[in-house]
Amino acid sequence: MAGYIDLKDYAARKGQAVGTSRWFEIDQKRINEFAEVTEDRQFIHVDPEEAAKTPFRGTIAHGFLTLSMLLPMAVDALPGINGRIMSVNYGFDKIRFVTPVPSGSKIRAHFKLVDVTPRSPMEFLTRSEVSVEIQGIEKPALIAEWLGIAHFAEPMEI
Repeated sequence: MAGYIDLKDYAARKGQAVGTSRWFEIDQKRINEFAEVTEDRQFIHVDPEEAAKTPFRGTIAHGFLTLSMLLPMAVDALPGINGRIMSVNYGFDKIRFVTPVPSGSKIRAHFKLVDVTPRSPMEFLTRSEVSVEIQGIEKPALIAEWLGIAHFAEPMEI
């Protein structure tokens, strides 16, 4: 986490980059474990020999595995908000899986704050543009517009 700031200061960063995560390795073990949990055992994810015969030339991470990594990347990259008791995932307005993530790659996320909107004095909707970079590859793994709801113990203003 990148320290703590007040909600007003965070909201003032609208339209700006607000954080970049550290690199996270997406190895075959993580891919295989995700395949088991989600029951998505398509060969392009779990069979290196067969996947080598495809245009990918090896196994690739599930798009949803890459998407699921947004949470740890956000925790790593974004500042905490003073007074916030929790944040919950509200969904996405856009997700595009642009480039497959090869097994053994490292990824990181870049976050840009689009908006902070009050839903109530103790609840705020955040909208962020996220781009997931693959180390050494020009095109991003995914781009998304991510929505979250920040809950506060006391009424807040922006």
